[in-house]
Amino acid sequence: MDKTVDLHLIMDNYATHKHAKVQALLTKHPRVHFHFIPTSSSWLNLVERFFAKIIAKQIQRGVLRSVEELEAAIDD
Repeated sequence: MDKTVDLHLIMDNYATHKHAKVQALLTKHPRVHFHFIPTSSSWLNLVERFFAKIIAKQIQRGVLRSVEELEAAIDD
């Protein structure tokens, strides 16, 4: 992994991120950043369903050898 690139993770707003072990991990790895979705963001469920549909109907069934093939499958 490129040591100059930060890793940003978008996660559900669940209480485990407050656990001491998770906080220790974040302290040990300062390039890792957690971003939590708001508790009342039910609209994000629609976004998750959209991506699940793309995966089930296009991506999971196919063999994609390039980013271009992935983009074409998503467009289809």
